[in-house]
Amino acid sequence: MDIATMAGVLAGVALLVWAILMGSGLGSFLDLPSALVVLGGTACATLINFPLAKVLGVFSIMKKALLYKLPALDGEIKRITEFAQIARKEGLLALEDKLESLNEPLLQKGIQLVIDGTPPEVLRSILTIDVATMGDRHSEGKTILEVMGAFAPAFGMIGTLIGLVQMLGNLKDPSQVGSGMAVALITTFYGAVLANLIFLPAAGKLSARHKEEALLKELLIEGVLAIQAGDNPRTIEEKLKSFLPPSNRAKLEQKDAA
Repeated sequence: MDIATMAGVLAGVALLVWAILMGSGLGSFLDLPSALVVLGGTACATLINFPLAKVLGVFSIMKKALLYKLPALDGEIKRITEFAQIARKEGLLALEDKLESLNEPLLQKGIQLVIDGTPPEVLRSILTIDVATMGDRHSEGKTILEVMGAFAPAFGMIGTLIGLVQMLGNLKDPSQVGSGMAVALITTFYGAVLANLIFLPAAGKLSARHKEEALLKELLIEGVLAIQAGDNPRTIEEKLKSFLPPSNRAKLEQKDAA
């Protein structure tokens, strides 16, 4: 699970609740019609804007992006180096016994293609298409979340306008103006909170996770191709270290030296 995401959401909600409790209390900020306008309006507009399958798919993408922890790059470098040593000593077919232990689909697929004798250019093409397809899915999910982040404040304003129209239609009772105005503004509050605490940050998180996963996939592709080419395991390790930030690279070298 991504700790930063959960910490951000929980801390954000806690700060809002704390600020509300210091004022008039939660009761004045709870209004079902306002919530229905913002949530229902955002959901309906999103369904109009995107196919149903794409909208439903964004939840699966977000679940993976927020809950699935990517393997560490240095760990994958060590794994590929070990595979290279096995392939060099025992042959590529010896890697077949290692396939079941792999939990990274791209690496598993790549090693299987190597064992099957797939030409290098075809192998790179197949794995690159997998990465590109992943990027398309993430891009669609990011776009949907960004659109929802734009729709939520808009429907918050629509709800406010509805409330104002209803309030102005009852000006005969001045005592109701204050409470009517408060209810009218709650929808704007709901829309702003959903957009700036949920939808837009989630889109940014998905973009960041995509960059991390794309880097991992590129490392795996280069590693698989190097194994297929029969490169020296030490050479492969040094090549793949180029994917690491300098600080992580230094730590990995220290571990190797120890």
